[in-house]
Amino acid sequence: MKYWLFLALAIVAEVIGTSALKGSNGFTRLWPTLIVVTSYSVAFYFLALSLKAIPVGIAYAIWAGLGVVLITLVGWLALDQKLDGAAIAGVSLIVAGVAVINLFSGAGGH
Repeated sequence: MKYWLFLALAIVAEVIGTSALKGSNGFTRLWPTLIVVTSYSVAFYFLALSLKAIPVGIAYAIWAGLGVVLITLVGWLALDQKLDGAAIAGVSLIVAGVAVINLFSGAGGH
């Protein structure tokens, strides 16, 4: 169970880092840049720890899928980015894919 917690921490750190990317203005602003570098370092550290028990393909699919969903929500809620029907449908398919992996696949090692 702790490896799934490590994966969750990796996802949260990645979303924080990605959220700060825009504010870094191409890595020209110090504090947002430090948040990006620190967050991605933490994300990769916890992703690496999660790989001790979770297959790399499954961990990466969940990390990337949930990261896309969460950063889309951050963009919509905090950055006033608009989502059209196609974007909502695409994100919904990502959620469905992550759910199928977690609920029905034996490859996830749970």
